[in-house]
Amino acid sequence: MGFKAKARKQKKDAGEEQKKSKSNTKVGELPCGVKDCENFADKSMGGRSLSIDDAIDMWGSNGYEMRKGRVRVCKSCYRKWKKENKNDDMY
Repeated sequence: MGFKAKARKQKKDAGEEQKKSKSNTKVGELPCGVKDCENFADKSMGGRSLSIDDAIDMWGSNGYEMRKGRVRVCKSCYRKWKKENKNDDMY
């Protein structure tokens, strides 16, 4: 038994151990820029930003909302865009 295992056992015997709960689900702050999407585009939740030209190619000229020259998208919308543009040569 190592040092950490002994320390955990002593905490358990003393009644100091606290239960960890997974009820702390992340709540997003930044909504996805695609108008039909209800997800969040926070970086911690996998959100990305796309250029306006890329957003126009994918969702049309009125299908998105722009912030500071970029379009913030959620993870699922980014994956859709990435799949559509997978074979395009950017070079």
